[in-house]
Amino acid sequence: MTALIRTRADLRRCVTAWKRAGQSVGVVPTMGALHAGHLSLVEAAKAACDRVIVTIFVNPAQFNNPADLAGYPRTEEADAVKLAPLAVDVIYVPAPEEIYPEGFATKVSVTGLTEGLCGAHRPGHFDGVTTVVAKLFAQTGADRAYFGEKDYQQLQVVTRMAADLDLPVEVVPCPTVREPDGLAMSSRNMRLPSETRAAAATLYRVLTGMAADLGQGAALADLRPAAEAALQEAGFDRVEYLDLRAARDLAPLDRAGPPARLLAAAWLGGVRLIDNIAVG
Repeated sequence: MTALIRTRADLRRCVTAWKRAGQSVGVVPTMGALHAGHLSLVEAAKAACDRVIVTIFVNPAQFNNPADLAGYPRTEEADAVKLAPLAVDVIYVPAPEEIYPEGFATKVSVTGLTEGLCGAHRPGHFDGVTTVVAKLFAQTGADRAYFGEKDYQQLQVVTRMAADLDLPVEVVPCPTVREPDGLAMSSRNMRLPSETRAAAATLYRVLTGMAADLGQGAALADLRPAAEAALQEAGFDRVEYLDLRAARDLAPLDRAGPPARLLAAAWLGGVRLIDNIAVG
């Protein structure tokens, strides 16, 4: 039976008992508004771990826009219904003071990987991510943590943070789950106006076409203008970035060669969409 836990003290008692029994613990950190992409992470955790914790916490520290934080969907009851068939062991839904108690004064930062891409457009975002993830790793005692490749920069940043701090947790990457038309599943998709939903899949189609051309030796600088024009023609408000980066360290590239990732962020109907695909 799934337990709903709201305090770190109750969670610690639960995890301590599992550890004493020699059981492995997997965690799937989320901000709720769960979709099939999240559930695929839970399934991966269930397949590899004795116990599975899903965390639901809308982390205020990673929002640089107060309106974005206020508008983020909060669907705890619906999330619990979606998780029920998967029979996770714990849904951990801490209050803000369980993560950031009075007097909290510590920040976890990763340099290098956080520069550019989302980091350039969301000041302080990744400091908020790494701080809350470090806290959740400690509170859950996880042996493995599951993150989707849709948030590729976040995945690399969290992996680096765990390695640099010698945290005893394996960060497990999981493939992006997509809608039938190719749109990467995201909690933010709930906020897309109905009249713009069909246009959202253009982002994936544009990336796929670019990746094919890059694989044939084309230069990113030659492809970007047409790609941005195609997105604008489809109704996107603006393109934040459309970059080719080395898959491991996110170093900028102009041509495919080593394993690479094509990453994009663009605004549609007032909603910020991100996506990425492998190149080469």
